[in-house]
Amino acid sequence: MTLNFTEATAYRKLWMPNLFQEFLFKAAIIKPLVDYRTDNVKYIENPYGSQGTITQNSSIVGTYTVADFDVTADTATVTEEFVWSEHVYSFEKIASVADVKGSRMKDAMGQLAYAVDKYALNELCASGTGAYSTPAGGFSQANALAIAANLASKLVGFAANYSSKYIVIEPSDLPGVLLAMFGNGFATSDRALNNGFLNHWADFDWYVCGASTFVTATLGTTAYTNSGHRVAGVKGLATLLMPAGEMQWMEKEVTAKTGVELALAAYAVLKVWNQKAALTVDITVA
Repeated sequence: MTLNFTEATAYRKLWMPNLFQEFLFKAAIIKPLVDYRTDNVKYIENPYGSQGTITQNSSIVGTYTVADFDVTADTATVTEEFVWSEHVYSFEKIASVADVKGSRMKDAMGQLAYAVDKYALNELCASGTGAYSTPAGGFSQANALAIAANLASKLVGFAANYSSKYIVIEPSDLPGVLLAMFGNGFATSDRALNNGFLNHWADFDWYVCGASTFVTATLGTTAYTNSGHRVAGVKGLATLLMPAGEMQWMEKEVTAKTGVELALAAYAVLKVWNQKAALTVDITVA
């Protein structure tokens, strides 16, 4: 068939909503796991005293030895800076069918939130002094419950009731965990079959971070060796400090350029405090 006109601009077009198509952002999950703070400070000091020693005498002698009491500093220092920046020219803003500034702002916030999350999860994994290696096969259907039970054994038996526990896995671990949820118990199995992934299972809150979140790489000021690792622990014992809130948005006019420069910045430190570091467990996936 021969058309009377072939110029594409002669046809009507449907434009999607006024923002550019969104990127597929990875989940940011760190906040529920930690004590999240936005104080406008660079340091948090959290000193601790030396642990006392109890002497049980072999007989009642009525005497004792006086021990010294020492104080050790434990400090969180904001060291990590996260920055995003782009320039939007005046003509791009005026002539575009989409809200250019709004689109770029939304993209920047999603990217930056994940960057902070990735850093914080890797720091959490690296700084915890608890350690556990899974059975061969990692988070398989056969292993998932045994992993949860073994991790629970590392987080109990203390005077405080550390009941709010978590496990963070990556998407590659999910099939085995899901199959274990589907196949164990009656009411629990039914809930999983009807609703899918259970956020609370085997007395742990389960979180799935983005693929390749745990890395062997340098992130900011620290080199990590966390590829093939995951993390578990007790909620609220580590601190994530982000002064002035999550992100600082800036718009700046630039000499000899139309439009504006857009910038987004955030500052952070994740601190696992020394006295409770054993309640954050570095999981090696075998």
